[in-house]
Amino acid sequence: MRGGRPLVYLDSGATSQKPTVVLDAERDFYATHNAAVHRGAHQLAEEATEAFEAARATVAAFIGADSESVVFTKNGTEAINLVAYALSNAGADGALDGADPEAASRLRLGPGDEIVVTVMEHHANLVPWQELARRTGATLRWLDITDDGQLVPPETAIGHRTRVLAVTQVSNVLATHHDLTPYVQAARSHGALVVVDACQSVPHLPVDVQQLAGGGVDFLAFTGHKVLGPSGIGVLYGRPELLAAMPPFLTGGSMIEVVRMEGSTYAPPPQRFEAGVPVAAQAVGLAAACDYLTAVGMDRVAAHDQVLMRHALGTLASRGWVRVLGPAEPEPRVGAVAFTVDGVHPHDVGQVLDDQGVAVRTGHHCAWPLHRRLGVTASTRVSFGVYTTTEEVDAFVAALDTVPAVFGLAV
Repeated sequence: MRGGRPLVYLDSGATSQKPTVVLDAERDFYATHNAAVHRGAHQLAEEATEAFEAARATVAAFIGADSESVVFTKNGTEAINLVAYALSNAGADGALDGADPEAASRLRLGPGDEIVVTVMEHHANLVPWQELARRTGATLRWLDITDDGQLVPPETAIGHRTRVLAVTQVSNVLATHHDLTPYVQAARSHGALVVVDACQSVPHLPVDVQQLAGGGVDFLAFTGHKVLGPSGIGVLYGRPELLAAMPPFLTGGSMIEVVRMEGSTYAPPPQRFEAGVPVAAQAVGLAAACDYLTAVGMDRVAAHDQVLMRHALGTLASRGWVRVLGPAEPEPRVGAVAFTVDGVHPHDVGQVLDDQGVAVRTGHHCAWPLHRRLGVTASTRVSFGVYTTTEEVDAFVAALDTVPAVFGLAV
């Protein structure tokens, strides 16, 4: 880095660095199996299709799902938008013809219905629901947080009118790891759909969609590039009966069953939601990332994250000019520490750190409402990966300790 300094990469919450096996898997696909998936009857096309579907099975197993319940998308944002847009399409005439009546009834929203989010959501799990409320006439409500970054009780927003609960498992700012069980159970008791943003949890914790929150959730989204995989691929898990009832998000080639000039019918999930040539090389790369993490052991990954969290919080606690956002203790936290420095804008803090080779994130982290709730305009965030070391945390703190002198703070 600048001045010959070694890189201290503490921005894994934005995107992760990639193991060699991931780079090799993606390159090998292009070098030896490259063809359009689900098209053509020649050997190369068959190999490409087999590799793509094998990748789906690997990724599905990584989160405790079956292959038919895993849809590949462009990223986690698109995965959440897929659900929200399908729900808005569900109200159109004929959109749910032939669908299971019970599943179809859960997909229709209208005036009087409520969509519940939380004040700490990433914009990717907020703006799509704002748009769904606008298109359907439903009302958007939200769960607040306590001053230490915990969710308030579910009954403050979840009630008999709730039709969708969209909630993050781990906050990308406060790093709070929520016990979603009471919130999911409250939503389930009213027949509401539960959508979980797992973009910040899947890279750090064992996640099982069948067991999560004491009985599973309806939809779960995460993105490949945060979990050691390639950019350009995301994952949506959905309960099979719901995916089978949902109208498509994008239309065109690959996702069809029969096409006539008068109209078309659509393939069963997951192909129904994968229009066009799929992201085959990226899927193969993501499967390699899942295999890599499985070999390491997600319990070990989670334990390593806690070592880093305890070390970072313990070190920052002795610096009175630093305000850590979120829980003070490490146990309810995963993956990141966001903070402010008294009297110094986070962008300036980030510049000082960058000058010393320490890569962090500054700004509102796509969570403007949360920062407003906390009474700050922005924050600086350090975030960890499986490759992060305590020595790198120490290097960050040493660089941070130069901030008061640079800006003339009395400490």
